[in-house]
Amino acid sequence: MILPLPIAEKLLLLERGQQLPASRLKHALADELREEGIILERLSGRTKSTLYIADSGAFKSWLFNKYAIGDLQAYITTAQNSDATRSELIEVSNNSKAVARRTFKGFLVNSYMPVVCKLNGVPFTVHPQPGSFQFICDTERFTVPDNAVIVGLENFESFRSVEKLKHHFVDCKPLFVSRYPQEQSKDLLRWLQSVPNAYLHMGDYDLAGINIYYQEYKKHLNDRASFYIPHNIEELLEYYGNRQLYDGQRLNDAEIREPQVQTLLSLIHKYKKGLEQEILLTGK
Repeated sequence: MILPLPIAEKLLLLERGQQLPASRLKHALADELREEGIILERLSGRTKSTLYIADSGAFKSWLFNKYAIGDLQAYITTAQNSDATRSELIEVSNNSKAVARRTFKGFLVNSYMPVVCKLNGVPFTVHPQPGSFQFICDTERFTVPDNAVIVGLENFESFRSVEKLKHHFVDCKPLFVSRYPQEQSKDLLRWLQSVPNAYLHMGDYDLAGINIYYQEYKKHLNDRASFYIPHNIEELLEYYGNRQLYDGQRLNDAEIREPQVQTLLSLIHKYKKGLEQEILLTGK
């Protein structure tokens, strides 16, 4: 399957953080990306809207699954060559038969303590052996205790090392869920919407991380969702923050009303730095 050059060029602009008028990307692929929640749309007037990508990682995963393109710029450079053959385009995209497919549905769960849930009405304990996870495929029949807090981890390294996060959860019983694999994220969101439990998002402390929280979770879960911010976030940003996680990022939602997130935004702008979630694994 070949990605049309004009569409690839517009997708590259979005991947790099630019916003495009929706009228410039009228194509079935754009509709598919909107349905998947990868391309988001913002009204810029009564009739006009702009498109943007909140999470470039999710887009890259979609692009590779759909077209086997690992480097969109390389693909475009090859396609711009008027002498480029179909076989060369296939070669640069690795596989002409790559298509989006769902092998199975569901999402991963993890816990550093036993959490007795129910699956099909039967008690089911979530407590994987370190180095392994549990995958819930029958999501419609998976329920968790009312007092469990569902903690969404944005980054895989944190999800595989939840025992290092114990000191952040001394007052509650956490059940960890993973945002990845990205193609499973809609299954996770549908399940989160079906249960009454509080959802706590642990993401990167930068503008991109806040975008993911608001666009993928907060706007769907409303008051049940909150963003985890450690008490020493200012110190962590000042001493361990990364300027590259600030430069070039933008906030996609200007109407943030959560006081804690507003405070975090002020600190990010104050130090002009972002902080990756993995810092919480160090015990700092």
